[in-house]
Amino acid sequence: MTTPAPIPVLGFSAPSGTGKTTLMVKVIQQLHRTGLRVAAIKHGHHPTDPDLPGKDTYRFRQAGAATVLFASRERWFMIQELGKEHSEPTLEEQVRYLRGHDLILVEGYKNEDHPKIVVHRLASGTAPLHEQLSNVIAIVTDDPQCLTDLPTFALEDTAALSQFIRDYFGL
Repeated sequence: MTTPAPIPVLGFSAPSGTGKTTLMVKVIQQLHRTGLRVAAIKHGHHPTDPDLPGKDTYRFRQAGAATVLFASRERWFMIQELGKEHSEPTLEEQVRYLRGHDLILVEGYKNEDHPKIVVHRLASGTAPLHEQLSNVIAIVTDDPQCLTDLPTFALEDTAALSQFIRDYFGL
């Protein structure tokens, strides 16, 4: 029996407020239009709730359920409380949950070893991260002074960036 090829993982890295999420949304839309099944992982530093107070899933968690799984014909999701006895899942562990996808896009985990695209906005007032991070494959920027040998894309040119991603991973 052959082992399936690993799913390619691509990160988007930048300081907060630079438009990583907006860029990822547009790239996901572009890649989805080409028929790719794309998964997204968002790493957060603060707890957040995907279900709302009053919803059954929220009530189950509030009652003490360690894991709540919701399923319908359109979608399913699982919420697992980690508590103090479990650590945050690594990026590698999260990727294993996402079998059946063509590509996984990650916001965060900038210090991991997966390929990354650095987003740099001139207005951020910070230096681009491409010299500080490992495995950077491209830069997306509005800064004409951002000099690099890496492929560089304008913030609004998500079609070209999406094609670069497809070419890079052979998708």
